[in-house]
Amino acid sequence: MAEDKLVTRIAKLLDNKKAQNLLALRVAHLTTLADYLVIATGHNRIQTRALCDHLDKHLSQSGLEPRRIEGRNDGTWIVMDYAEVIVHLFIPDARGYYRLERLWDDGQNRVELAFLEPVST
Repeated sequence: MAEDKLVTRIAKLLDNKKAQNLLALRVAHLTTLADYLVIATGHNRIQTRALCDHLDKHLSQSGLEPRRIEGRNDGTWIVMDYAEVIVHLFIPDARGYYRLERLWDDGQNRVELAFLEPVST
């Protein structure tokens, strides 16, 4: 699956489970860790874990397994590594504290997720 299609699929799956402030960033020109970051917020730890489980279940059904998932038990900040795409799921306080958007957004690398409302940062 091409990375841009995977990003859109991940974002749609998260949106279907009511993730908030979905954002996708193209970061291949900034790092070798991944080509894209997808960042989303859940209302609380229960929802971030539910978002993680939903994403894991649906992508696994397509034969796409994460290389690693970190933070699932705590639910404050969950990182799902799909090689070219890394997904970050936060509770609101953690997202505000770590502010990944500010670290990785160079002003030209946001991926248009046309099915979503614009994200405020």
